[in-house]
Amino acid sequence: MTKHLLLGQTLSYSGDPMAGDWQDVTHHDSAGAVLVDGGQIAAMGSAETLRRAHPHAKIHDYGDALISAGFVDAHMHYPQTAMIASWGKRLIDWLNTYTFPEEMQFGDRSYADAVAARTLDIALAHGTTTLTSFCTIHPESVDAFFGAAADRDMAVVAGKTCMDRNAPDGLRDTAQSAYDDSKALLEKWHGKGRASYAITPRFTPTSTPDQMHALGALWGEHPDCLMQTHLSEQVDEIAWVRGLHPEARDYLDTYESAGLLGERGLYGHAIHLEPREIDRLAEVGGALVHCPTSNTFIGSGLFDMAGLRARGISVGLATDTGGGSSFSMLRTMAAAYEIAQLRGTALHPAQLMWLATEGSARTLHMGGKIGALAQGAAADICVIDLASTPAIAQRATRATDLWEALFPTIMMGDDRAIAQVWVNGVAR
Repeated sequence: MTKHLLLGQTLSYSGDPMAGDWQDVTHHDSAGAVLVDGGQIAAMGSAETLRRAHPHAKIHDYGDALISAGFVDAHMHYPQTAMIASWGKRLIDWLNTYTFPEEMQFGDRSYADAVAARTLDIALAHGTTTLTSFCTIHPESVDAFFGAAADRDMAVVAGKTCMDRNAPDGLRDTAQSAYDDSKALLEKWHGKGRASYAITPRFTPTSTPDQMHALGALWGEHPDCLMQTHLSEQVDEIAWVRGLHPEARDYLDTYESAGLLGERGLYGHAIHLEPREIDRLAEVGGALVHCPTSNTFIGSGLFDMAGLRARGISVGLATDTGGGSSFSMLRTMAAAYEIAQLRGTALHPAQLMWLATEGSARTLHMGGKIGALAQGAAADICVIDLASTPAIAQRATRATDLWEALFPTIMMGDDRAIAQVWVNGVAR
Protein backbone atom coordinates (compact mmCIF):
# COMPACT_ATOMS: atom_id res chain seq x y z
CA MET A 1 0.00 0.00 0.00
CA THR A 2 1.33 3.44 -0.95
CA LYS A 3 2.30 5.74 1.86
CA HIS A 4 1.58 9.42 1.41
CA LEU A 5 3.64 12.26 2.87
CA LEU A 6 1.81 15.57 3.19
CA LEU A 7 4.08 18.62 3.45
CA GLY A 8 3.11 22.07 4.69
CA GLN A 9 2.50 23.92 7.90
CA THR A 10 0.99 21.62 10.53
CA LEU A 11 -1.27 22.39 13.49
CA SER A 12 -1.80 19.86 16.26
CA TYR A 13 -2.69 19.71 19.95
CA SER A 14 -1.50 17.72 22.95
CA GLY A 15 -4.32 18.89 25.22
CA ASP A 16 -7.28 21.22 25.61
CA PRO A 17 -6.37 24.85 24.83
CA MET A 18 -9.61 25.99 26.47
CA ALA A 19 -8.60 24.55 29.86
CA GLY A 20 -5.39 26.50 30.41
CA ASP A 21 -2.73 28.35 28.49
CA TRP A 22 -3.34 27.49 24.83
CA GLN A 23 0.37 27.92 24.07
CA ASP A 24 1.27 24.94 26.26
CA VAL A 25 -0.75 22.42 24.21
CA THR A 26 -0.75 23.91 20.70
CA HIS A 27 1.94 22.85 18.25
CA HIS A 28 2.75 24.52 14.95
CA ASP A 29 5.47 23.46 12.55
CA SER A 30 6.05 25.83 9.64
CA ALA A 31 7.83 23.03 7.72
CA GLY A 32 5.91 20.02 8.96
CA ALA A 33 4.78 16.73 7.51
CA VAL A 34 2.07 14.12 8.05
CA LEU A 35 2.62 10.51 7.00
CA VAL A 36 -0.57 8.76 5.91
CA ASP A 37 -0.56 4.98 5.73
CA GLY A 38 -3.87 3.37 4.81
CA GLY A 39 -6.61 5.16 6.68
CA GLN A 40 -4.44 6.35 9.55
CA ILE A 41 -1.92 9.03 10.39
CA ALA A 42 1.22 6.95 10.84
CA ALA A 43 3.61 9.70 11.90
CA MET A 44 4.03 13.44 12.29
CA GLY A 45 7.17 15.52 12.41
CA SER A 46 9.38 17.83 10.43
CA ALA A 47 9.30 17.52 6.66
CA GLU A 48 13.04 16.93 6.54
CA THR A 49 12.94 14.10 9.10
CA LEU A 50 9.98 12.26 7.59
CA ARG A 51 11.26 12.59 4.03
CA ARG A 52 14.50 10.90 5.08
CA ALA A 53 12.67 8.20 7.04
CA HIS A 54 10.18 7.41 4.24
CA PRO A 55 11.96 7.96 0.92
CA HIS A 56 9.41 5.95 -1.05
CA ALA A 57 6.31 7.78 0.20
CA LYS A 58 4.33 9.72 -2.38
CA ILE A 59 4.89 13.43 -1.78
CA HIS A 60 2.03 15.95 -1.62
CA ASP A 61 3.63 19.36 -1.20
CA TYR A 62 1.10 21.97 -0.08
CA GLY A 63 3.65 24.75 0.29
CA ASP A 64 2.59 27.31 2.91
CA ALA A 65 -0.91 25.88 3.30
CA LEU A 66 -1.96 24.75 6.76
CA ILE A 67 -2.52 21.02 7.32
CA SER A 68 -5.18 20.49 9.98
CA ALA A 69 -7.45 17.75 11.18
CA GLY A 70 -10.71 17.69 9.23
CA PHE A 71 -13.52 19.72 10.75
CA VAL A 72 -16.09 17.96 12.94
CA ASP A 73 -19.64 19.37 12.82
CA ALA A 74 -21.24 18.21 16.07
CA HIS A 75 -24.89 19.12 15.38
CA MET A 76 -26.75 19.60 12.11
CA HIS A 77 -29.90 18.57 10.24
CA TYR A 78 -29.13 17.19 6.80
CA PRO A 79 -32.86 17.19 5.85
CA GLN A 80 -32.77 21.00 6.13
CA THR A 81 -30.04 21.43 3.51
CA ALA A 82 -32.43 22.60 0.79
CA MET A 83 -34.02 25.25 3.03
CA ILE A 84 -30.90 26.78 4.56
CA ALA A 85 -31.05 30.60 4.83
CA SER A 86 -34.85 30.79 4.87
CA TRP A 87 -36.05 34.20 5.97
CA GLY A 88 -36.76 35.54 9.40
CA LYS A 89 -38.65 33.34 11.85
CA ARG A 90 -38.39 32.51 15.52
CA LEU A 91 -37.75 28.84 16.29
CA ILE A 92 -41.30 27.55 16.60
CA ASP A 93 -42.61 29.48 13.58
CA TRP A 94 -39.50 28.49 11.65
CA LEU A 95 -40.11 24.80 12.33
CA ASN A 96 -43.74 25.01 11.23
CA THR A 97 -43.10 27.20 8.18
CA TYR A 98 -39.95 25.64 6.75
CA THR A 99 -38.66 22.60 8.57
CA PHE A 100 -41.68 20.36 8.91
CA PRO A 101 -42.88 20.77 5.28
CA GLU A 102 -39.40 19.92 4.02
CA GLU A 103 -38.98 16.93 6.35
CA MET A 104 -42.29 15.46 5.10
CA GLN A 105 -40.50 14.55 1.86
CA PHE A 106 -37.94 12.23 3.43
CA GLY A 107 -40.17 9.17 3.39
CA ASP A 108 -39.22 9.11 -0.31
CA ARG A 109 -35.90 7.24 -0.34
CA SER A 110 -34.79 8.71 -3.66
CA TYR A 111 -35.32 12.23 -2.34
CA ALA A 112 -33.48 11.41 0.89
CA ASP A 113 -30.61 9.86 -1.08
CA ALA A 114 -30.23 12.97 -3.23
CA VAL A 115 -30.19 15.37 -0.27
CA ALA A 116 -27.84 13.17 1.78
CA ALA A 117 -25.36 13.03 -1.10
CA ARG A 118 -25.59 16.77 -1.65
CA THR A 119 -25.12 17.53 2.05
CA LEU A 120 -22.04 15.38 2.43
CA ASP A 121 -20.45 16.71 -0.75
CA ILE A 122 -21.03 20.31 0.36
CA ALA A 123 -19.58 19.50 3.78
CA LEU A 124 -16.46 17.95 2.26
CA ALA A 125 -16.00 20.95 -0.01
CA HIS A 126 -15.89 23.06 3.17
CA GLY A 127 -13.33 20.80 4.86
CA THR A 128 -15.80 19.02 7.15
CA THR A 129 -15.04 15.31 7.38
CA THR A 130 -17.52 14.31 10.12
CA LEU A 131 -21.17 15.32 10.52
CA THR A 132 -23.50 14.63 13.44
CA SER A 133 -26.98 14.80 12.00
CA PHE A 134 -30.61 14.62 12.97
CA CYS A 135 -32.56 12.77 10.29
CA THR A 136 -36.40 12.70 10.11
CA ILE A 137 -38.94 10.30 11.58
CA HIS A 138 -38.60 8.18 8.43
CA PRO A 139 -36.20 5.21 8.68
CA GLU A 140 -35.47 5.80 4.99
CA SER A 141 -33.87 9.13 5.88
CA VAL A 142 -31.45 7.41 8.27
CA ASP A 143 -30.54 4.71 5.76
CA ALA A 144 -29.94 7.37 3.12
CA PHE A 145 -27.56 9.37 5.31
CA PHE A 146 -25.54 6.43 6.57
CA GLY A 147 -25.43 4.95 3.08
CA ALA A 148 -24.13 8.16 1.53
CA ALA A 149 -21.51 8.45 4.27
CA ALA A 150 -20.40 4.84 3.72
CA ASP A 151 -19.99 5.58 0.00
CA ARG A 152 -17.58 8.38 0.96
CA ASP A 153 -15.94 6.46 3.83
CA MET A 154 -16.85 9.25 6.26
CA ALA A 155 -17.15 8.90 10.02
CA VAL A 156 -20.65 10.17 10.88
CA VAL A 157 -23.18 10.15 13.70
CA ALA A 158 -26.94 10.21 13.04
CA GLY A 159 -30.30 8.99 14.23
CA LYS A 160 -34.00 8.89 13.47
CA THR A 161 -35.64 12.06 14.81
CA CYS A 162 -38.56 11.02 17.02
CA MET A 163 -41.73 13.13 17.45
CA ASP A 164 -45.17 12.07 18.63
CA ARG A 165 -46.83 15.40 19.41
CA ASN A 166 -46.92 19.04 18.25
CA ALA A 167 -45.93 18.09 14.71
CA PRO A 168 -47.98 17.68 11.51
CA ASP A 169 -49.67 14.48 10.43
CA GLY A 170 -47.08 12.47 8.56
CA LEU A 171 -44.26 13.61 10.87
CA ARG A 172 -45.42 11.90 14.04
CA ASP A 173 -44.56 8.42 15.21
CA THR A 174 -45.48 6.84 18.55
CA ALA A 175 -43.62 5.90 21.67
CA GLN A 176 -43.54 2.29 20.51
CA SER A 177 -42.59 2.95 16.89
CA ALA A 178 -39.90 5.40 17.98
CA TYR A 179 -38.39 2.69 20.15
CA ASP A 180 -38.80 -0.06 17.55
CA ASP A 181 -37.51 1.98 14.60
CA SER A 182 -34.59 3.41 16.57
CA LYS A 183 -33.61 -0.02 17.87
CA ALA A 184 -33.71 -1.57 14.39
CA LEU A 185 -31.67 1.28 12.88
CA LEU A 186 -29.20 1.17 15.75
CA GLU A 187 -28.66 -2.55 15.27
CA LYS A 188 -28.28 -2.03 11.52
CA TRP A 189 -25.81 0.85 11.57
CA HIS A 190 -24.12 1.43 14.92
CA GLY A 191 -20.46 0.48 14.77
CA LYS A 192 -20.73 -0.67 11.16
CA GLY A 193 -17.83 0.79 9.23
CA ARG A 194 -17.43 4.38 10.40
CA ALA A 195 -21.08 4.87 11.46
CA SER A 196 -22.26 5.69 14.97
CA TYR A 197 -25.90 5.84 15.99
CA ALA A 198 -27.40 8.56 18.18
CA ILE A 199 -30.78 8.08 19.83
CA THR A 200 -32.61 11.24 18.78
CA PRO A 201 -35.67 12.79 20.41
CA ARG A 202 -36.00 16.15 18.63
CA PHE A 203 -36.83 18.04 21.81
CA THR A 204 -39.27 17.94 24.72
CA PRO A 205 -42.13 19.85 23.00
CA THR A 206 -42.41 17.22 20.24
CA SER A 207 -42.09 14.07 22.37
CA THR A 208 -44.61 12.91 24.95
CA PRO A 209 -43.36 11.62 28.28
CA ASP A 210 -44.14 8.08 27.07
CA GLN A 211 -41.89 8.54 24.05
CA MET A 212 -39.13 10.14 26.08
CA HIS A 213 -39.19 7.24 28.55
CA ALA A 214 -39.16 4.70 25.70
CA LEU A 215 -36.07 6.34 24.21
CA GLY A 216 -34.49 6.60 27.64
CA ALA A 217 -35.02 2.87 28.07
CA LEU A 218 -33.42 2.20 24.69
CA TRP A 219 -30.41 4.30 25.67
CA GLY A 220 -30.16 2.34 28.89
CA GLU A 221 -30.04 -0.86 26.84
CA HIS A 222 -27.36 0.58 24.52
CA PRO A 223 -25.27 2.90 26.70
CA ASP A 224 -22.41 2.97 24.19
CA CYS A 225 -24.61 4.98 21.82
CA LEU A 226 -24.83 8.73 21.87
CA MET A 227 -28.09 10.58 22.53
CA GLN A 228 -28.70 13.93 20.85
CA THR A 229 -31.41 16.52 21.38
CA HIS A 230 -32.02 20.26 21.85
CA LEU A 231 -31.99 22.20 25.10
CA SER A 232 -32.92 25.77 26.07
CA GLU A 233 -32.48 27.32 22.65
CA GLN A 234 -35.00 30.16 22.96
CA VAL A 235 -36.90 31.75 25.84
CA ASP A 236 -40.31 31.12 24.27
CA GLU A 237 -39.36 27.46 23.76
CA ILE A 238 -38.49 27.23 27.47
CA ALA A 239 -41.86 28.77 28.37
CA TRP A 240 -43.54 26.17 26.16
CA VAL A 241 -41.72 23.38 27.98
CA ARG A 242 -42.77 24.83 31.35
CA GLY A 243 -46.39 24.82 30.18
CA LEU A 244 -46.15 21.22 28.99
CA HIS A 245 -44.32 20.04 32.11
CA PRO A 246 -45.29 22.12 35.17
CA GLU A 247 -43.99 19.31 37.38
CA ALA A 248 -40.42 19.63 36.04
CA ARG A 249 -37.77 21.57 37.93
CA ASP A 250 -36.47 22.98 34.64
CA TYR A 251 -36.05 22.05 30.96
CA LEU A 252 -33.19 19.61 31.60
CA ASP A 253 -35.32 17.82 34.16
CA THR A 254 -37.69 16.68 31.41
CA TYR A 255 -34.80 14.71 29.93
CA GLU A 256 -33.36 13.59 33.25
CA SER A 257 -36.69 12.16 34.46
CA ALA A 258 -36.92 10.08 31.26
CA GLY A 259 -33.39 8.64 31.46
CA LEU A 260 -32.06 11.00 28.79
CA LEU A 261 -29.32 12.72 30.79
CA GLY A 262 -25.87 11.19 30.72
CA GLU A 263 -22.23 11.55 29.80
CA ARG A 264 -22.86 10.43 26.21
CA GLY A 265 -25.63 12.98 25.80
CA LEU A 266 -25.31 15.84 23.29
CA TYR A 267 -27.43 18.87 24.11
CA GLY A 268 -27.63 21.40 21.30
CA HIS A 269 -27.71 25.18 21.89
CA ALA A 270 -28.07 25.33 25.72
CA ILE A 271 -28.14 29.13 25.79
CA HIS A 272 -30.54 29.94 28.63
CA LEU A 273 -29.52 27.44 31.29
CA GLU A 274 -30.57 27.54 34.94
CA PRO A 275 -27.91 27.08 37.64
CA ARG A 276 -29.25 23.62 38.50
CA GLU A 277 -29.02 22.56 34.86
CA ILE A 278 -25.40 23.67 34.67
CA ASP A 279 -24.64 21.81 37.89
CA ARG A 280 -26.21 18.59 36.62
CA LEU A 281 -24.53 18.74 33.21
CA ALA A 282 -21.18 19.22 34.93
CA GLU A 283 -21.89 16.35 37.36
CA VAL A 284 -22.85 13.78 34.73
CA GLY A 285 -20.40 14.89 32.04
CA GLY A 286 -23.00 15.73 29.40
CA ALA A 287 -21.73 17.71 26.40
CA LEU A 288 -23.11 20.92 24.94
CA VAL A 289 -22.95 21.88 21.29
CA HIS A 290 -22.57 25.55 20.37
CA CYS A 291 -24.36 26.55 17.15
CA PRO A 292 -23.42 30.22 16.76
CA THR A 293 -24.68 31.06 13.26
CA SER A 294 -28.04 29.48 14.09
CA ASN A 295 -28.27 31.27 17.42
CA THR A 296 -27.86 34.66 15.78
CA PHE A 297 -29.83 33.84 12.62
CA ILE A 298 -33.05 32.99 14.46
CA GLY A 299 -32.40 35.31 17.38
CA SER A 300 -31.87 32.75 20.11
CA GLY A 301 -29.22 34.41 22.28
CA LEU A 302 -25.54 34.36 23.23
CA PHE A 303 -23.96 31.10 24.36
CA ASP A 304 -21.76 31.40 27.45
CA MET A 305 -18.64 29.61 26.22
CA ALA A 306 -16.30 30.91 28.91
CA GLY A 307 -18.68 30.30 31.81
CA LEU A 308 -19.65 26.79 30.78
CA ARG A 309 -16.09 25.72 30.01
CA ALA A 310 -15.02 27.10 33.38
CA ARG A 311 -17.41 24.56 34.91
CA GLY A 312 -15.60 21.78 33.07
CA ILE A 313 -18.44 21.10 30.64
CA SER A 314 -17.39 19.72 27.26
CA VAL A 315 -18.41 21.94 24.33
CA GLY A 316 -18.42 21.21 20.62
CA LEU A 317 -19.01 23.47 17.65
CA ALA A 318 -21.61 23.03 14.93
CA THR A 319 -23.26 24.60 11.91
CA ASP A 320 -26.82 23.54 12.83
CA THR A 321 -27.67 23.47 9.13
CA GLY A 322 -30.30 24.64 8.13
CA GLY A 323 -31.15 26.84 11.16
CA GLY A 324 -27.49 27.76 10.88
CA SER A 325 -26.81 30.05 7.96
CA SER A 326 -23.63 28.44 6.61
CA PHE A 327 -22.24 24.99 5.83
CA SER A 328 -18.76 26.31 6.66
CA MET A 329 -17.01 25.54 9.93
CA LEU A 330 -14.76 28.53 9.18
CA ARG A 331 -17.82 30.78 9.24
CA THR A 332 -19.01 28.93 12.35
CA MET A 333 -15.71 29.68 14.09
CA ALA A 334 -16.05 33.33 13.09
CA ALA A 335 -19.52 33.48 14.60
CA ALA A 336 -18.30 31.76 17.77
CA TYR A 337 -15.60 34.42 18.04
CA GLU A 338 -18.14 37.22 17.59
CA ILE A 339 -20.54 35.81 20.19
CA ALA A 340 -17.72 35.31 22.69
CA GLN A 341 -16.66 38.91 22.13
CA LEU A 342 -20.18 40.07 22.97
CA ARG A 343 -19.85 38.13 26.23
CA GLY A 344 -16.45 39.63 27.01
CA THR A 345 -14.10 36.86 25.87
CA ALA A 346 -11.74 36.90 22.87
CA LEU A 347 -11.29 33.30 21.71
CA HIS A 348 -7.85 32.74 20.22
CA PRO A 349 -7.52 31.17 16.74
CA ALA A 350 -5.86 28.14 18.37
CA GLN A 351 -8.94 27.67 20.55
CA LEU A 352 -11.37 28.14 17.66
CA MET A 353 -9.59 25.56 15.51
CA TRP A 354 -9.54 23.12 18.43
CA LEU A 355 -13.28 23.58 19.03
CA ALA A 356 -13.98 22.84 15.35
CA THR A 357 -11.85 19.69 15.35
CA GLU A 358 -10.75 17.88 18.49
CA GLY A 359 -13.16 19.69 20.79
CA SER A 360 -16.14 18.56 18.75
CA ALA A 361 -14.66 15.06 18.45
CA ARG A 362 -14.43 14.85 22.24
CA THR A 363 -18.13 15.66 22.63
CA LEU A 364 -18.78 12.67 20.35
CA HIS A 365 -16.48 10.50 22.53
CA MET A 366 -14.19 10.11 19.52
CA GLY A 367 -11.25 12.12 20.78
CA GLY A 368 -8.00 10.81 19.35
CA LYS A 369 -9.89 8.90 16.66
CA ILE A 370 -11.16 11.78 14.53
CA GLY A 371 -10.61 15.53 14.59
CA ALA A 372 -6.97 15.11 15.57
CA LEU A 373 -3.75 15.53 13.64
CA ALA A 374 -1.97 12.87 15.66
CA GLN A 375 -0.36 9.49 15.22
CA GLY A 376 -2.98 6.76 15.27
CA ALA A 377 -5.91 9.03 14.42
CA ALA A 378 -7.95 8.55 11.28
CA ALA A 379 -6.43 10.34 8.30
CA ASP A 380 -9.32 12.79 7.99
CA ILE A 381 -7.41 15.91 7.03
CA CYS A 382 -8.16 19.41 5.81
CA VAL A 383 -5.56 21.49 3.97
CA ILE A 384 -6.26 25.21 4.29
CA ASP A 385 -5.07 27.88 1.84
CA LEU A 386 -4.26 30.94 3.97
CA ALA A 387 -4.44 33.28 0.96
CA SER A 388 -7.55 32.01 -0.81
CA THR A 389 -9.02 35.37 -1.84
CA PRO A 390 -7.47 38.76 -2.60
CA ALA A 391 -8.96 40.25 0.57
CA ILE A 392 -7.55 37.47 2.76
CA ALA A 393 -4.22 37.39 0.92
CA GLN A 394 -3.55 41.10 1.36
CA ARG A 395 -4.20 40.81 5.09
CA ALA A 396 -2.12 37.65 5.47
CA THR A 397 0.92 39.32 3.93
CA ARG A 398 1.15 41.49 7.05
CA ALA A 399 1.15 38.51 9.42
CA THR A 400 4.05 38.05 11.79
CA ASP A 401 3.08 34.55 12.94
CA LEU A 402 0.70 31.71 12.10
CA TRP A 403 -2.16 33.14 14.13
CA GLU A 404 -2.14 36.47 12.32
CA ALA A 405 -2.07 34.53 9.04
CA LEU A 406 -4.84 32.12 10.07
CA PHE A 407 -7.29 34.50 11.72
CA PRO A 408 -8.29 36.33 8.49
CA THR A 409 -9.19 32.96 6.95
CA ILE A 410 -11.29 32.08 9.99
CA MET A 411 -13.12 35.40 9.78
CA MET A 412 -13.45 35.73 6.00
CA GLY A 413 -12.83 32.26 4.57
CA ASP A 414 -15.21 29.88 2.83
CA ASP A 415 -14.91 26.78 0.66
CA ARG A 416 -12.34 28.56 -1.53
CA ALA A 417 -9.93 28.25 1.40
CA ILE A 418 -10.08 24.44 1.34
CA ALA A 419 -7.17 23.32 -0.84
CA GLN A 420 -7.58 19.58 -0.23
CA VAL A 421 -9.54 17.14 1.92
CA TRP A 422 -8.45 13.65 2.87
CA VAL A 423 -11.03 11.16 4.12
CA ASN A 424 -9.78 8.01 5.83
CA GLY A 425 -6.48 8.31 4.02
CA VAL A 426 -7.83 9.06 0.54
CA ALA A 427 -7.50 12.46 -1.15
CA ARG A 428 -10.80 13.75 -2.50
